[in-house]
Amino acid sequence: MLLERARMWGLLLMAMLAALLAGCGGGGGSPGTTGPVTPRAATTGSLTVTATGLPAAVNASMRVTGPNNFLQDLTQTQTLTGLAPGSYNVAATAVTSGATTYTPAPASQSAVVSAGATAGATVAYGSATLTLALSTVAANLANPTWLAAPPGDARLFVLERAGRVRIIQNGAVLATPFLDISARVLTAGEGGLLSLAFDPQFARNGYFYLYYTDPQRNIVVERFTASSNPNLADPTSGLPIISIPHPNFTNHFGGQVAFGPDGYLYLGPGDGGGAGDPGGNAQNLNSLLGKLLRIDVSSAVPAESYAIPAGNPFAGTSGRRPEIWAYGLRNPWRFAFDGNQLYVADVGQDRREEVNLSDARQGGLNYGWNVMEGTLCYNAASCSQAGLILPAFEYDHGSNDANGCSITGGFVYRGRALPELAGRYFYSDYCKGFLKSFFASASGIVEQREWSIPDIGQVVSFGQDAEGELYLVASSGTIYKIGRNGAP
Repeated sequence: MLLERARMWGLLLMAMLAALLAGCGGGGGSPGTTGPVTPRAATTGSLTVTATGLPAAVNASMRVTGPNNFLQDLTQTQTLTGLAPGSYNVAATAVTSGATTYTPAPASQSAVVSAGATAGATVAYGSATLTLALSTVAANLANPTWLAAPPGDARLFVLERAGRVRIIQNGAVLATPFLDISARVLTAGEGGLLSLAFDPQFARNGYFYLYYTDPQRNIVVERFTASSNPNLADPTSGLPIISIPHPNFTNHFGGQVAFGPDGYLYLGPGDGGGAGDPGGNAQNLNSLLGKLLRIDVSSAVPAESYAIPAGNPFAGTSGRRPEIWAYGLRNPWRFAFDGNQLYVADVGQDRREEVNLSDARQGGLNYGWNVMEGTLCYNAASCSQAGLILPAFEYDHGSNDANGCSITGGFVYRGRALPELAGRYFYSDYCKGFLKSFFASASGIVEQREWSIPDIGQVVSFGQDAEGELYLVASSGTIYKIGRNGAP
């Protein structure tokens, strides 16, 4: 009985204690008085860049720069967040899709970003069809074959097939040739003085390299040096670099020498001539004909005019010429580098003209001649495509050569006057004289286009000045510059 009463009193005391605690706010004491919370001040802002006027499949080309070396490229409307306060520049460039060019307005604008706020900039693209025009730079030259310019130099250097290097300066052809080697040049068949390459250090060392055929039909590359007079070369400075025998025919000498992005010298001899490569040179790795060669001339002296770059694919291999970089070519009259991309325009036999596209850093490629002509079998007895690199682009001659018969390779446009054409490769055809271009995308060749230009006859070569603008060299003796139609 006493235990039961004690238990009841204990429960009663516990209930009274709980009520007392509830009345005092739960036993935690007074929380005190709380004031309003002050929000933290924003330290960054945002910028919304809006692009209008473009079809859904066409990307804009906009670049935003600003404080703290900020740089970001945009292809569509986007809001950039977390930006430091300050002034930002939005620069936009034209874009091309097919035959239509979309020009931005404004091309450049500023937007001020404030902390805690969102600024805005709008780029309105307007469409227009880009057309090109040709302007005459020089006329009455004697069988011009090539045009080039040293880096940072406003002059144009034009080769005449007989062996003269002429200078175009301030719109006029100088009366005295820069250099005349006519006495050592053979012009029979497809021979002559065919191309020139300026040393990457030309401004310092004055070196330039000529590609020509000599009276014995050899393909020769020879280095010369500019004299103290910048418009005259030293005719006694010649240093023969390489001589390649070409004994049997007067066609397929190739025709180009050029420095690659790696600083080495490349040259493209043809397969030795005749029809169908009767000597089998293009597939013969013990012959320098029908190849793309790569040599190091950085330390050229009479006793050793060139060295073999360590990365050449056949260096140190018995029975294979170490100068070879690529093979299986018929007549690579013109080739071009665009960064680490290499475009080789190889003249076809009877049916196909082709452009081979590869990574310029990859050697040992076999472009297929004379097993293949483009993507067609040429040598049916051995028409296996195993290990061959087929062209990225080709075109058929058509009935009676309606589409052309001999490709004249050009360059990828990287000038400033026509920014909407950046990355487009230009080419022509000796038999048709057209001007065409295409864009090599990750998914293949796109944006193929023929440009409407006057009939200028046979296009022997393209040229490129120090600003990256393009020229056409016509067999008529006229040099044309490619520009925007309607430009002053």
